[in-house]
Amino acid sequence: VKAVTLFEVVSMGKRAMQSVVDDWVEAYKQDRNVALLDLINFFIQCSGCQGMVTAEMFQSLHKKDVMRKMTETFDEDNEDYPLIRTGPYWKKFKANFCEFIAVLVQQCQCSILYDSYLMDTIISLLTGLADSMVRAFRHTSTLAAMKLLTAVVSVHLNLDVNKHNAQRLYEVEKKRISGKRTNYRLDQLERKRKEYEQKLLEIQNMMNAIFKGTFLNRYRDVIPEIRATCIEEIGSWIKTYPDAFLNDSYLKYIGWMLYDKQAEVRLKCLLGLQGIYSRKELVSRMDLFTSRFKDRIVSMPLDKDHEVAVQAMKLLMLMSQNCEDVLSAEECETLYQFVYTTHRPLAVAAGEFLYKSLLSHEGDEEVQPKGGGKFGASTDQLKRLIRFFLESELHKHVAYLIDSLWDWAGKFLKDWECMTALLLKNAEEDGEALSDAHESALIEIILATVREAAEGHPPVGRGAAKKILSVKEKKIQLEDCTKITEHFIMVLPQLLAKYSTDAQKVANLLQIPQYYDLDVYSTGHLEKHLDALLREVKDIVAKHSDMSVLEASSRTYYILCSEEIAIYNQVDHARTQLIDELMGQLNQQLGGFWQKEEGSCMDAGEISRMHSALRRIAAFHNAHDLTKWNLYDKTLRLLVFEMEHGSLPVLMILPALQCTYFSLLWQLTAVSENSPKETLFALRRELRRFSQICMCFLHHKGKDVREKAFMILCDWLLILSHQDSNNNEEAVGLLDYLPNTSLQEKLLLFVQEHVFIEEEEESKDLTEEEERKEESCKLDDLHKKRSLLAAYCKLIVYNVVEMTAAAEIYKYYVKTYNDFGDIIKETLSRTRHNNKIQSAKTLILCLQQLFQTHAESQDSSNGVDFSSASFTNMKELARRFSLTFGWDQVKSRESVAMIHKEGIEFAFQGATGVDGKCLPPNLSFLLIISEFSNKLLKPDKRLVYAYLQRYIAEPLPCKGDEWQPLIWYRNSLLE
Repeated sequence: VKAVTLFEVVSMGKRAMQSVVDDWVEAYKQDRNVALLDLINFFIQCSGCQGMVTAEMFQSLHKKDVMRKMTETFDEDNEDYPLIRTGPYWKKFKANFCEFIAVLVQQCQCSILYDSYLMDTIISLLTGLADSMVRAFRHTSTLAAMKLLTAVVSVHLNLDVNKHNAQRLYEVEKKRISGKRTNYRLDQLERKRKEYEQKLLEIQNMMNAIFKGTFLNRYRDVIPEIRATCIEEIGSWIKTYPDAFLNDSYLKYIGWMLYDKQAEVRLKCLLGLQGIYSRKELVSRMDLFTSRFKDRIVSMPLDKDHEVAVQAMKLLMLMSQNCEDVLSAEECETLYQFVYTTHRPLAVAAGEFLYKSLLSHEGDEEVQPKGGGKFGASTDQLKRLIRFFLESELHKHVAYLIDSLWDWAGKFLKDWECMTALLLKNAEEDGEALSDAHESALIEIILATVREAAEGHPPVGRGAAKKILSVKEKKIQLEDCTKITEHFIMVLPQLLAKYSTDAQKVANLLQIPQYYDLDVYSTGHLEKHLDALLREVKDIVAKHSDMSVLEASSRTYYILCSEEIAIYNQVDHARTQLIDELMGQLNQQLGGFWQKEEGSCMDAGEISRMHSALRRIAAFHNAHDLTKWNLYDKTLRLLVFEMEHGSLPVLMILPALQCTYFSLLWQLTAVSENSPKETLFALRRELRRFSQICMCFLHHKGKDVREKAFMILCDWLLILSHQDSNNNEEAVGLLDYLPNTSLQEKLLLFVQEHVFIEEEEESKDLTEEEERKEESCKLDDLHKKRSLLAAYCKLIVYNVVEMTAAAEIYKYYVKTYNDFGDIIKETLSRTRHNNKIQSAKTLILCLQQLFQTHAESQDSSNGVDFSSASFTNMKELARRFSLTFGWDQVKSRESVAMIHKEGIEFAFQGATGVDGKCLPPNLSFLLIISEFSNKLLKPDKRLVYAYLQRYIAEPLPCKGDEWQPLIWYRNSLLE
């Protein structure tokens, strides 16, 4: 298709813009009115207007009349126009449109730009369009005017350079011919200089006309895109021609728009300022602006828009680098803390700021601190990082800190040789040995860097799902894994030996082997280092009873004990030896216990030794199958003894309960298609026996025992009710165990008594330290309660207990919203996903039960009190339930209809007389279900109204207040 208009040529973009403009310039020189008419219509069409300016209109009408005519032909109902259309074609159109204006000015600068006709007409047209009430005209003409001014600024810059060159040549020539009367060359240079001055004057007039006529009117336009365009271009002018624009009379507009409500505009301000603050020669002229708007910029990393926050952080980094003392130490400290934020791009920007300001000093690589040896620079950086980490007092967030710095400080963060050398260094060798706190921090940093290098993705909670690594990233990851393995295989045993008595340090160090490439042990003939590691781990297990250390040790054995690798036999032998020793200690303790009369004379030391032995076994039984050591019978005997006599210390019961549970799980895992019936029957018998023990412990005097028994029961029921479908049907039939009604009731009662009932607080005069401890205890207690509730809710979600049990939980939704609202809401969402109708019935059942409790507490002679607290709470709960259905009325159609049906039936339950003339006792329940009326579709409202009509007689028997709920409910359906 051959393009016939300028708009079609530019929008198609099939020809080089240079040739398009050259053709137009030639046409202008032939007949400027016709060419200019084409250009005017080009701008009109680019605005999406179908009207055309004719030659007669152009010559006879005033520009305001032309504008009025165009506005009349514009379809204002159609809000679509080229600049806001989506898709690659229209995105390309915008680029072509801007390029056309730039090339037009460039090609005209040597000739027709100064004919006092072309630019006057274009500026006049664009200024007129920019004042239009029609958004399309305003947006398109503002963009055109701003790009026009940008192009004119470039011309002004070139003219300024040419003028200075001509002036210099003039001065040189004048000195050369000093004493002579006249010179043709001098006259020529003088004319050239005056010509440039005249052109500069004209260009300045054009710039002023566009700035005052368009920018000043549009930089605060109601449309964000227009404001953003203005701010983007003024930033461009300041960078391109600072001599003319880098002053406070222009900068103030960027400063003001930093407060704009739209993120897009704030972003353009920050990007513009980045271009200025990145150039040191311009920063000295920004003093007044900096002092006026610094506080606003410092607050912007907290912006609700992520991209604005990121760019604000980058701007502050540039300001810090190029402006002396612009940010105070307190402001810098506040900005550094953004390395701990969950939004990764902002954290990475803060990481760059932290690295360049605090960790990376120029010359670190060349200048070695005294005594630093070959690790001098890295050691210095590490010590600064450790100091920052400890001073920030956010010790649990080291993984976030390392992830923020990874892109900028990857080199020294992967210098594990330096890190471990710093840990192993003796104070005698160097007087600057690390303190205990610094050593703990460095070990945490080592673990975080090893994890980041080996996994190749951000830590949990920062960023989306695991990213797919590129070939280059995958190669780096494999190289890092090899480097980690080769280094720590030799160094880790030494570190474990040095810190073997420190539980926290050891627990962190023992997590490193999970990132090993285990084949390196055999391929590198490093088995002696494996023996050293196993000896140290065994020694650690003997020294510690801390659960985090024991579990880390157990996990280390589990990782090293992979049957596919060559070192399996070596590790398995060491594991067997360790378990034999642990079981020997346990048997010794148990033997002494059973020899005494009912174990009643145990002293504190014996209890502690028994506790430690059981904890060690429990930690290993979690990851390793210890069935061949016959642990089950030993621990079960303890639990039965406690059930019968109730005299065992809690320290013994908890690990015994855990060991018994693990033993049964391992037996259950061993069930296969070929398992004999006798084995299955025996296992089922033991399952039931263990369940009875746990049920008994739900009423134990020890709170920890009660909670542990409840958690085990919930997990146990969940596992048993979802057996692997690959097992044969007979096996599933034997082991499948759904709780009976009695057990369901006991579990629900436990949740009600131990989760939702608040303990009475005694008022005490506490010191600040005691208050802090009490607050910490309360927080721990809340975490436990949340775990208990979540465990029970899982049983509801996975249909282990009946869904109606959720009605009791939902009653507490509003009352305990701050503590448990998220868990209850998620339960509601999951059950609705499983069965929409049954979930709706559970909601209405919850409201019905609350209503009946409320009615029973009221004086029957006075009826229901609508203003009472309990009734108001019911309405609020119904409103919250209604909100959980969201905006998609079609999706929730059946559920909401079911709620209304069940609600109406309940409201008229117990009504005497067929005609419904006597007041039903539950009539006020209609007020509760009216909260769900706004979730009904209009056709469904008519159906529900028709269903309601079955229960009532027309006209209403009485117009008293007692019938008011019915009237309100009917009105809610008729809206």
